[in-house]
This record gives sequence, structure tokens and C-alpha cells, in this order.
Amino acid sequence: MLLRLLRKILHMQLHWQIFIAFAVGIIAGMLAGEESSLGGLVRWYDIFDFLGVLFIRALKMIIVPLIASSIITGVSGIGTSGSLGKIGGKTFLYYISTSLLAILTGLMLVNFIEPGMEHGMPVKDKLGLEASSRDFIDDFQDTGADSLINIFIRMIPTNPIKSAVDGDILPIIFFCLLFGYLITRLPPKYNEMLTDFWEAIFRVMMGMTNIIMKFAPIGVFGLIARIVASTGFDAFAPLMRYFITVLAALAIHFFITLPLILKFIGRVRPIRHLRAMLPALITAFSTSSSSATLPLTMECAEKNAGVSNKITSFVLPLGATVNMDGTALYECVAAMFIAQAYGIQLGFAEQFVIVITALLASIGAAGIPSAGLVMITVVLKAVGLPLEGVGLILAVDRILDMTRTMINVYSDSCGAVIIARSEGEIDILNK
Repeated sequence: MLLRLLRKILHMQLHWQIFIAFAVGIIAGMLAGEESSLGGLVRWYDIFDFLGVLFIRALKMIIVPLIASSIITGVSGIGTSGSLGKIGGKTFLYYISTSLLAILTGLMLVNFIEPGMEHGMPVKDKLGLEASSRDFIDDFQDTGADSLINIFIRMIPTNPIKSAVDGDILPIIFFCLLFGYLITRLPPKYNEMLTDFWEAIFRVMMGMTNIIMKFAPIGVFGLIARIVASTGFDAFAPLMRYFITVLAALAIHFFITLPLILKFIGRVRPIRHLRAMLPALITAFSTSSSSATLPLTMECAEKNAGVSNKITSFVLPLGATVNMDGTALYECVAAMFIAQAYGIQLGFAEQFVIVITALLASIGAAGIPSAGLVMITVVLKAVGLPLEGVGLILAVDRILDMTRTMINVYSDSCGAVIIARSEGEIDILNK
């Protein structure tokens, strides 16, 4: 009976396998806990961790060569510099617009719910915060401008090889964009040689991706079981209002804003796109890494949604680095929540600084787990709040990190569909 069930699961589509692994992982984590062991030899938690870490390392192994080959192949395949500039302009316009919409959604909701207040009083004392709130408002700095300058500086690699070794994706993307563009300017002899070379590398990397993704359900099971075994659900109780506020804002962006953009600008049915991207979304949720999910995001966008490789190889790797709708929304809500907890009333000017800085910080955030938690310090400095406030959100950050990563990946995929439709691709999501 069990063998028959296992055989049936193995013949299911990948997203159903991942979904089952996700559910089984929750149950296994709750039953095992953090200290129970297998025959007194090894903890179940360590087994879960081993499976999850192996999967993440396998995904990280292919990120740099996949990004490099996909961007160079995509840019060189676009052809003229005019079409590259056209697609690039559309892509950046989409990314900036959706990130701003996400931030404004979070800002409106956090002002309405006020999770940092209880019965009209700040929750600072209940949460054990010690820093004084005096002079906070006097500490405004032009952090947003500094962040923007640093982002542009970091885009230019002093050593592309070192950037690749360090996994610093933004300079890799810049270098590959420039490299791919210059291939289009070469004489036909060299153009064809380099294009074939990078196309061959890209095909090898996609083949490697397919092999790794066959083991995705095992990796997802290990990741989810480890999280549930270590944290359970008790950690969320003290910050439930903040937790619900972020989730509600993310849900609005996921279920309302992005589907409306798909329907009225992309002219496709949002539910079909959601089904097409489901494996990537579940993987993004379990890994908390848009970069690690990139191989599967590209596969789903091309095979399930029908977007051409020309578009996905440019839009998706770029989006995995600079388009972080969920992260931008979270940073805005987190900063406002911390301000409310300290009893600081932020006016329009201060909230505008939060919006702009959250946008810039989300662009500079890496597509790795908890990157948004690191970048929130930039936003806190922008409004003069003490970094002690970061401790407020540590308890519930893991689940929120998983959720906002899923939003990041979904927004990237929506962008690929919209850009493809704008470029005349009519055979998208018609199955």
C-alpha cells in the first residue's frame, strides 16, 4: 500500500510533489521537535538540516554560471542595442512601479492597523526595549542618497571573477549585460562563435538545473521540517499583530495588485499564471531565496507559461537581484512598526523617507535568506531609530522572510509575462 502511494506521488507533477513534501515536513517537524533522535544516534533535526542544506548548496552551485550564461545569451540574442534598451527600459519601469505599489500598500495598512500600539499606547515597555526615544526625530540622515550611490558603485565590479566567487550578483549582472551587448557589436564570425559558446553553457546549466530540481521535494521537506522543529509556532504570539499586518499587506499585493496588472496590462488570466509558477513559488517559500529559486523560476516561466528564453534570460535574473516587492513592503512595515512601538509619530516627510529608502534598500538586498532583515538597518537609520528595534522582529522574521521571497519571485515572473506580451509574444498562458 505504502509502496503504491509512493509510486503514485513520484508520477505527480513537480509542484504537487513539493506541496506534499511541504505538508509532510510540517508534520514531521512538529512530531520530532529539536531534541528527539533516531535510535539515540542522531537528532531528527540534524537529518532535516542535512537534507535542506544539501538542496540549498546544489542550487547555489549553479546560480553564478546560470545567471552569466542566461544573461549573456539573452542579451546577445536580443540583437540591436535599440531593442535591448527598449526591453531594459520596460523592465526597470515595471520593477520600480510594482515595488512602489508594494511599499504604499504596506504603509497604508500599518498606519491603519498600528501593530506597534496597544489601547493607544506604544508597546515599547512590554517588549523590553531600553533605548530612549528622545532626539530620534532629530537624527534624520540622507541615507537614501548614500544608499543609491553605493548601489551604483557596487554595480561596477573591480574584479568580475572575485564577484563571481563571492556570489555578489549585482556586479555580475552588470558585467554580463555589457558583455552580451558587446557581442552584438562584433563581426559575424566572432559573434556566432561566442553566441554558440554561451548558448552551449546555458543548455548545460539548464540540464543541471533539471537534475537538481528532481530532488526539490526532498530538499523542501528537510527545510520545512527543520524550521518547524526548531521554532514551532509559539514564537509568533507576542508579535501577532505585526505578523498579521505584514502578511495582510503581502496578500493584497499577491492576490490583488499583481493579478490586476497581469489582467489589464499583460492581458492574461492571472489564475493560469499562478498555476504555471506554483513550483517556483513553493520553492521560494521554502528556501527564502529568490536567487536559489531562479533556476526553477526560469523553467516555469518558459515551459509552463510559454515566455521566450530571450525575455526570461534578461528579466528574471535581473529581477532576482533588483526586484524585491515583498522585501520593500516588509521593510516599510517593519520600520513603521518599530517607530510605533517606541511611541514615535512619523509625519508625511518621515514616512516619505521610509518609502524611498525601503525602495533603495530592496534594490540593494541580496536574493538570499534574511537579506531584508539585514537591509532594514538602512531604513531604521534613515528615520533615526535605534538598531535595537531589529530585535523586535527577529522572532517572526523567518516565516515572513519565506512569504516575502515568494512575493518577490511572483512579481519577477509577472514582469516576464508582461514584458513578453509587450514585445508581441501572443502564445503565453494559452494552455
